[in-house]
Amino acid sequence: MALLKILEVPNPLLKKKSEPVKEITDQLRKTLDDMLETMYAAPGVGLAAPQVGLLKRMVVIDVTRDDEPKKPYKMINPVITAHSEETTVHDEGCLSVPEQYAPVERFETVTVEYTDENGTKQTLNADGLLAICIQHELEHLEGTLFIDHLSKVKRDMIVRRVEKERRWKNSHSEEE
Repeated sequence: MALLKILEVPNPLLKKKSEPVKEITDQLRKTLDDMLETMYAAPGVGLAAPQVGLLKRMVVIDVTRDDEPKKPYKMINPVITAHSEETTVHDEGCLSVPEQYAPVERFETVTVEYTDENGTKQTLNADGLLAICIQHELEHLEGTLFIDHLSKVKRDMIVRRVEKERRWKNSHSEEE
């Protein structure tokens, strides 16, 4: 397995819509494994293919805590088919918007249908952090980031912060 490079805002690929996966191949399974390894190393609880530069409709998610057994989901062509009327507000972050957090309103529960890495159709009813994470990751497949739920002023401020931090890290890594 290999760690993949996670794209950060304002990379234009993050704003593009992903294409459906037409065929599940060994290479696609390896990419899902690499995405999962990358997500764990980051560390994060979800990662969508566009975040690693691949415009395919696939995500990996694992919201278990460090002291719990891992329970990863590898979702291919996921679609939310139902959701609750009730919503919740949760402070979200994103590996493509490092170290930035903001409150986002999401549905409390969702039902997602997807194909797993073996080609089997799955249906998952999710609530809590898993439901929030599913909604967040599936928005990546549409070219939407959590900061797109914020006002333009807040969104621009966060993007500037990320760019400033990246410039600072790059200038200091060149000195070493």
